[in-house]
Amino acid sequence: MSKAYPSNLSWEQYKLISDLIPEAKLGGRKREVDMWAVLNAIFYILVEGVRWRSLPGDFPAWQTVYTYFRNWRKDGTWLHIHDSLREWTRIEHERHPSPSEAIIDSQSVKSAAMVSQEVGFDAGKKIKGRKRFMTVDTLGLVLRVLVTAASVGERQGGKQVLQRVKQSNTQVSRLTTLWVDGGFDGEAFMQWVMDFCRWIVQVVLRPEQTKGFVLLKKRWVVERTFGWLMGCRRLVRDYELLPETSETFIYLAMIRIMVRRLA
Repeated sequence: MSKAYPSNLSWEQYKLISDLIPEAKLGGRKREVDMWAVLNAIFYILVEGVRWRSLPGDFPAWQTVYTYFRNWRKDGTWLHIHDSLREWTRIEHERHPSPSEAIIDSQSVKSAAMVSQEVGFDAGKKIKGRKRFMTVDTLGLVLRVLVTAASVGERQGGKQVLQRVKQSNTQVSRLTTLWVDGGFDGEAFMQWVMDFCRWIVQVVLRPEQTKGFVLLKKRWVVERTFGWLMGCRRLVRDYELLPETSETFIYLAMIRIMVRRLA
């Protein structure tokens, strides 16, 4: 690499996650590309928001970088790295690796003009694009995320993302309480969470007759996480053709945050 970019991982940060990177496949040609440079290229895409073909020339070829990004999305490598770092971060904060409380919320973002799949209109926020359903622990670390069309309702999307959280039972074995806002309120949704997930739903509503910003118990944590994501230009708007790619970039943003903290 001939130039240091602000999005690059330091050597200490890279060494922290290098053991989580899959080895080259047996029987094939020896891996020649520098994995440190590949990760730096992917984080450059994330932070600077450029197209894959616009990668600077001192990174590996964009086709090589994209192939690693795509293959690791499909085989679950990114999710494995993310979950491992989340456990390490919780331990660093003297917390149990498995959280006992979680917060869920959604964020609607505009989609780029060339995006046509899974796009809808959020009538409440007057946004045409996609909706991000996020579940986080009390530190603001992401448990699971789901990207859908913006027209998907809170309870419908909430059930889907909570199913993903529940399926990662080794990560949430201690989870008992789920904090939500008024959009997820409703007897049917609460009953579903108790029957399917065995969790208690706590609704936090905005006080009546209040104006301006109000710090809401527990709910502010997930709002802060949404704010962290806005530090990455690739996530300010949804540019991805597939919702799964959008989800991967969200996990990548959290990976970058956690590895910088731990290192």
